[in-house]
Amino acid sequence: MRVAVLKEDNCQPKKCNNECHDFCPPVRNGQECIILDDKTGKPHISESLCIGCGICINKCPHDALIIENLPSELESDMIHRFSLNGFRLFRLPTPSKESVVGILGPNGMGKSTAINALSGRTIPNLGDWMDTEPEWDSVIESLPRGELRDFFIAVQAGKIRVAVKPQNVDRLPKRVKGTVRDLLVKVDERNIMRETTEDLGIDHLLDRTIQQLSGGELQRMAICATILRDVDVYFFDEPSSYLDIHERMRIVRIIQKLAETKRVIVIEHDLAVLDVLADLVHIVYGKKGAFGIFTPARSTRQAINSYLDGFLPEENVRIRDKPIKFLRHRDRSAEIGTPVVSWGGLEKTLGEFKLTSGDGAVHRSEVVGVVGPNGTGKTTMIKLLAGEHEYDGGWVTADAKISYKPQHIDVDIDGSVQLWLDSELGPRWRSGEFNVNVIRALGVDQLLPKRVKKLSGGERQAVSIAICLGREADLYLLDEPSAHLDANARMEAAKAIRRTMEANEKSAFVIDHDVYFIDIVSDSLLVFEGEGGVQGKATGPFDLREGMNRFLSSVNVTFRRDHDSRRPRINKGESRKDREQRNVGDYYSYDA
Repeated sequence: MRVAVLKEDNCQPKKCNNECHDFCPPVRNGQECIILDDKTGKPHISESLCIGCGICINKCPHDALIIENLPSELESDMIHRFSLNGFRLFRLPTPSKESVVGILGPNGMGKSTAINALSGRTIPNLGDWMDTEPEWDSVIESLPRGELRDFFIAVQAGKIRVAVKPQNVDRLPKRVKGTVRDLLVKVDERNIMRETTEDLGIDHLLDRTIQQLSGGELQRMAICATILRDVDVYFFDEPSSYLDIHERMRIVRIIQKLAETKRVIVIEHDLAVLDVLADLVHIVYGKKGAFGIFTPARSTRQAINSYLDGFLPEENVRIRDKPIKFLRHRDRSAEIGTPVVSWGGLEKTLGEFKLTSGDGAVHRSEVVGVVGPNGTGKTTMIKLLAGEHEYDGGWVTADAKISYKPQHIDVDIDGSVQLWLDSELGPRWRSGEFNVNVIRALGVDQLLPKRVKKLSGGERQAVSIAICLGREADLYLLDEPSAHLDANARMEAAKAIRRTMEANEKSAFVIDHDVYFIDIVSDSLLVFEGEGGVQGKATGPFDLREGMNRFLSSVNVTFRRDHDSRRPRINKGESRKDREQRNVGDYYSYDA
């Protein structure tokens, strides 16, 4: 089975010489394998006539074509197809009763399409893209007897209601006006608003306007609004973004309790959270923007280890060139250079919030991970060091030129990604070491013709990281760079940050709540303690293991290593392993 896909945003007929058509061997032999549209000039590719030579892919100057060979048995598993040469989805995840079903895979593989199909918003066309009015009867007949077929019978009968927690909660302030209370009262169909807001720790935010909320507060509000709906299936798209570890564990408990009586599907890229949250996991793989394939559900540990290994033994399919490996931590202090900024006894009061610090320094070629509860002054501290805020007490050796990637990425550019990069960085991003180590590594080179306003959350994040790392600065501050990135993209982002600091002998602070992302990217840890919105204290930087133990002991969570993949796994509270590690003060074990 051959799949030919045209990336509409990349295809620019006015800027090429129809190379895909002119160099195609079947076209040269008189077959209409590629036909150019009379109105748009864009090619229509016949998959049955295509011989898979790949010449059109290599000749296209705008990288607009994807041609892949898939197993022929997948043809009967096609769920939906958008156009002749458009995206197609194979198979669907199955919402299971009384269990949390996880979805693991890269962005752009059709997870949103699957949610629309399961919710009944889109009736799947089973690959017949010319059928503008598909019917449920055909969909149901195509499925084998089982839980998914029964589910779609209920969807057809109108017996299934769905609530979706969106991915990009940072866009909510633009779409929703009023206070938190106004929103939650409006959606409280189960009459459990008081206890749910208390469980989520947002009961003190009810009278604030949505525009005043931080990223973590917006996330918890969105989760609360979803849970308050009286529906049959709950979809949570990246519920851990912007939340600290304490809040992530609280969300795990709340979602698992919800799953005792409802169907729950969770899309999550924090592997540690997915591991402890989900009962079953569907892996989705394929080619971004071209096709996505859902595997049958398997146990969470097996699914995550197979995904990291990059090989799915049941399907006999390799989904990644190299496995994602988790290595033992090594001390890099010998490679770190002279201090860039030093500080001591800092004090800063902002309204009712007070920040204090101990003594510390950041050195050349050093990446400092910044961890701690939300609202304890992490971003404020870095801005003090960079000279962007005046401090009330204490001392800082020198102001450093800063390059800052904020938590919320708000870009008002009506143009392409290429225009955005040119306006921020000039021509230097187009070639050289930076182009290889950052632009290509993060996949930004594939996004150049795409309009900024059409970027997904993960794509916007990748471009923002590249722009931050591309500016000339002494100190780079990246606020939650892992948000919206899939597991593989997080690894690439961590490597890009490390390579940039080492190659240019610069320094970076990375604020993030994904524990393994912090582990990969950091040489040392700046640990924040305190009460969110009231007071915070910064201590360190410590070496990585000491800092992680100090941080995790304050949130009362222990991590162990998986025997096979060596990935970090959260211990269940009061389990034997949890008690053993807690007793010896080893909250972040480096031993399998």
